[in-house]
Amino acid sequence: MGAKVMRIGIVGPGRAIDRGLAERVSALAGDAAELVFHPQCFLREGHFAGPDSARAAAFKAYANDASLDAVWFARGGYGACRILDMAFDSLGNAARRKTYLGYSDAGNLLARLARDGIGRVAHGPMPADILRDGGEAAVRRALGFLTGTDDGAGIDPVTQAPGRYAAFNISVFASLIGTGWLPDLSGHVLMLEDVGEYHYRLDRMMFTITSNPEVRKVAGIRLGRCGAIPVNDIDFGRNEEEIVQHWCARGGIAYLGRADIGHDVENKIVVFGERGERA
Repeated sequence: MGAKVMRIGIVGPGRAIDRGLAERVSALAGDAAELVFHPQCFLREGHFAGPDSARAAAFKAYANDASLDAVWFARGGYGACRILDMAFDSLGNAARRKTYLGYSDAGNLLARLARDGIGRVAHGPMPADILRDGGEAAVRRALGFLTGTDDGAGIDPVTQAPGRYAAFNISVFASLIGTGWLPDLSGHVLMLEDVGEYHYRLDRMMFTITSNPEVRKVAGIRLGRCGAIPVNDIDFGRNEEEIVQHWCARGGIAYLGRADIGHDVENKIVVFGERGERA
């Protein structure tokens, strides 16, 4: 009897994807996994992959589906925060046995999953990364992680060391502060990345992050890549690493160096919580 084929459910908490993308990612998965794209992924209502109610319902349906081994978020793009108060009622035991993978705006859902102790939560590539130049490598990395066939090769090496870890997009993380949706990050290495933000906006968000009393309980902060930074009319005078170092020092938080995460094809995987622990 052959090995069990992993079944991975894909939902879109933010923006839509098209069927061509789904076909390309399924072809990459081959026989290693069965990818089950929820029809909601292809809906369109304004900015979003369907109304809030449809996106929340799709997440709940696949989280509770005992035939699925994992839930993989289809892409970023604003929208996941709009279903945080709708998508988590009635989650059962099947939801707690799954792995959840995504990044960028999907970090909203990763935060609540981690807060509520639901499943194995990980920050890492999504199906839509196949649209990037060289994006097949990122998608293969995610598939290797989800199927367990890569022996941990796709995980950020820094997080192989004993400790607790969490990873977020800076903009998403800053917007969650004060909402009650963030997990307890005491003693965690907090890894942060971003894309498309002016230096002054990164500075403002790091002020918010490092001023928060709960965030100051972390073991330290590592900075991933901040890509595609726009050029301001007046140079800010500090780069992104200098900004993070500045606010860590002001907030009494250890700055621990760089992390191999970002909105790019090199984005490595960070499993939340204790290294190797399944919630």
